[in-house]
Amino acid sequence: MGSPTIASLFPQRAVVGVGDMSVSNNPNITLSTYALGSCVAVIGYDAAMRAGGLLHLMLPDSKLSPDKAISQPAMFADTGLPLLLRALAGLKSNTTRMRWFVAGGASVLCANDNFRIGERNIRAITEQFTKFNLRWHQAALGGTINRTVHLNVGTGNITLKTPESNDTWSLAA
Repeated sequence: MGSPTIASLFPQRAVVGVGDMSVSNNPNITLSTYALGSCVAVIGYDAAMRAGGLLHLMLPDSKLSPDKAISQPAMFADTGLPLLLRALAGLKSNTTRMRWFVAGGASVLCANDNFRIGERNIRAITEQFTKFNLRWHQAALGGTINRTVHLNVGTGNITLKTPESNDTWSLAA
């Protein structure tokens, strides 16, 4: 049977920052993003390939900053989701098998948010899911609270942490 590897003894966390994305098929990796406010996290998981990805988008539309969209496409819903889909396809994931979770889009600063970035981010990612004929299986969107999410690539489990709760769902089922 052999000795366990260092990686199997010490699970690793890959932190996905604002306007960034990460994918993995390493079962010892947990993809995490912290303190989602108006930003939206999009998590996809293919149980057959044991591969997943996490996108932390910040803004709804790349037209807001075309130069930034070229250098940091994960920042925007319209360039970030296609980037995530391509990266997952590179791990042999198939969109017909993928299960999706989305979280964020809150209005955490004040109820009178004139820019309504969270609301606009939710609308933009909804439009992108429609465009690519995708649907999410779980969501935690809107409201006024911050959220932190983790994807355990080995199990497909999502952990959602808020100031009020700590919930877990499976994208592997």
